[in-house]
Order: sequence, then C-alpha cells, then structure tokens
Amino acid sequence: MAEETDTGVSSRLERKALQKTKIMQRESERKIFRLVRRILKKPEAERSVDEAAVLLLHKETVEELCKRQVRRNVLKRKQDEVFDDAEELKSKVRQLAVAVKQAKHLVVYTGAGISTAASIPDYRGPNGVWTQLQKGQTVSSSDLSKAEPTLTHMCIKMLHKEDLVKHVVSQNCDGLHLRSDLPRQALSELHGNMFIEVCTSCSPVREYVRLFDVTERTSLHRHGTGRRCSHCGGELRDTIVHFGERGTLEQPLNWKGAAEAAKMADVILCLGSSLKVLKKYACLWAMNRPASKRPKLYIVNLQWTPKDDLAVLKIHGKCDDVMSLLMDELNIQIPAYDRAKDPIFSLATPLQPEEVDSCTREVIAPPNGQEDCLPEPGEQTEGATAVQGGWFGRGYGKGRKKKKAA
Repeated sequence: MAEETDTGVSSRLERKALQKTKIMQRESERKIFRLVRRILKKPEAERSVDEAAVLLLHKETVEELCKRQVRRNVLKRKQDEVFDDAEELKSKVRQLAVAVKQAKHLVVYTGAGISTAASIPDYRGPNGVWTQLQKGQTVSSSDLSKAEPTLTHMCIKMLHKEDLVKHVVSQNCDGLHLRSDLPRQALSELHGNMFIEVCTSCSPVREYVRLFDVTERTSLHRHGTGRRCSHCGGELRDTIVHFGERGTLEQPLNWKGAAEAAKMADVILCLGSSLKVLKKYACLWAMNRPASKRPKLYIVNLQWTPKDDLAVLKIHGKCDDVMSLLMDELNIQIPAYDRAKDPIFSLATPLQPEEVDSCTREVIAPPNGQEDCLPEPGEQTEGATAVQGGWFGRGYGKGRKKKKAA
C-alpha cells in the first residue's frame, strides 16, 4: 500500500516537473522571439556583433519572423483600396457592357459596397464595420432606415426591367433592393432583410413588412423582436442570418431562386462584395462544372477578393461610378428613386395599437399625401404572405468571442 502511495506521489511530481519544464521552455522561446524581433527591426548596419551572432544562432526563429512579416504585408496589400484611372475605368466598362449585351442569363451578386453611397458603411473597407471592430473601435450608431436606394440599386432595377439582368443575389440586409422596386421574385436576400419579421409558427411562414428596422432587440442566436403574430399569437422573429448561422427561411432569403439562377447563369457580375462569404456557397459558382463551362465572372470592387484570379475582368472603381458609365454605354436612362413609388409602403403591415411602443427605431414616412396607401392595422397586404440594428455589428462581435473561447 505504501509502495502504491509512493508511486502515485512520484508520478505526480514527475508530471509537475515535466509541466514546469514545458512552461520554462515556452517562456525561453518567447524571450528569444522578442529578442530576435527587436534586432530585426534595426537596420542591418546598426546591429552590433553580438546581435548579428544572435541572428546566426537562431536562424529558424529569424525565418519564421520573416515569413510572418511577409504574410502581414500581403494581408495589408489585400486590404488596400485600388482605383483604376479614368481612361482604364472607361475601357473596362466598355468590355463589361459588351458582356452584359451578349449574356443570355446574367446574374448580379451584390455586397455592402453598393450601399456606401447611402451612408451605410461596408464591412471590410478601411472604415468598415468589421475593420473597426477588429481594431477594438466602436461602430458609430446611425438609423439605417434613413438610407434610400443608391444609383447602383436603381441601375440594377432598370437592367432587370430591360431583361438584361435575370436575378439579383444580395448579402445586404438593408432592404434597399426591395425599396428600389426590384421584383421580389428576382431577388434573393441571403442574409435577410431588416424591414421584415416573420411568424414561423404559421404554415406557411407568415411575413410582416415593417417601415422600421425590426432588429432593435435581436442579435446572434436571439431573433425574437418582441411582437406577436396577429393570426396565431406566435412570437415574431427577424430574418437576419448572422455569422455561424444557417438561413432556412424561404423568404426573403430565396435560396432556391439564387441556386436556380446560378445554375442557368452564363455571366456573373459581382458588385461591391469582398466575396469572402459568398465564396463559401459552392452552389452560387457552378463548382460542379468544369472550369471552362462555368459562368464568366466580372468583379467591381476596390479591394482584393478571393475570386480575382478567376475573373474575366476586375474593375477597381466605386459601384456608382462604374454603373453610371455602364448605363451610358448601354444607352439606358437611370431612373431616380421616387419615394412615392417605394413598394415598402404598399407591402407594409402597420403595428397593432398595443404594439405602437414596441420599437424606438425611426419609421419611414410616406410622401406627403400618401398616408392612405398604408393598410389598416392588422390587415395583411396582397403580395406579402404573411443605427445600429441587431444585425449590424453585434452578431459579429459575439461570434468572435465564441470562436476565441472555443
């Protein structure tokens, strides 16, 4: 019995000694890394004989630190915004115009870059939401309901009307494609719409379009809006798909429409998207086809994207500038956004009297004299089957914390 006790004590002491040795070894490696990094920051001519000897002694550490610096430089270059000069921009847009005219089934993929002109920040640009959060900065608050469709939104709507664009697949939650009067059957909002809340207790799912950002109380894995379905009493939830979540709602996500459009596409035009998220959706890129039979890819973005090497043409320009030139080349007039024709007013379902105080977000006001276009409280409109919002930043922050803790 005594021998077993001695053996157990000895085993514990050995484990502790081994653990202590590993800790001391890691600390020694850290000191070496710090020392070598400090020496490498000096110009070679200013290094002492002893410092040069340290670098020779720790060649592997020097190589690792040099590799890390190369990776940092590459990452920085990818984050830099690049602008084509005026003549190059016009030349590239002419090439794009030819592709648009010749396309049999053109599909447009849009990202946050098409909404920056509406004062909605993008995500990965120099002042983007994710960029600021990664630096530990706070995202300035603003009421995103004040934004209106940009020139690019109106161009896309017009290109669809002219039958040049067959379908639009958007990562944006700002609802501006819907408000531009792009038909809903031609739109897939893969990450949801800030103006739409749904009742998943109803079958089929009942949809409520609102005139304000419904995500005030929602965030990652917490989608209840605090209101209830006027038909079954079930809790309403937003439609936003955060990082790490899988969107399953038929509308407004419309994954079926997106997948079918991608299957038929012979040209894909990507506007204002980093494609770092979209690239993960294999069904959008016809990856099951041989490379030579996949859709021809055109990208408009100021920064590097992971699909650049596969693109027929990469245009470095702001979306509004590129689309304005494109419409000139196609000889198509760009319609101005008309609030009186904004479909959100005819689609919207007003709050019940008891729900009036359920939100503090600014409500989009209809044009003067158009208040009568709104349906009565509780009335479901035909065509609808049923700041800093919760989708804008907070879900990302929670996702990063969860990932670090894992």
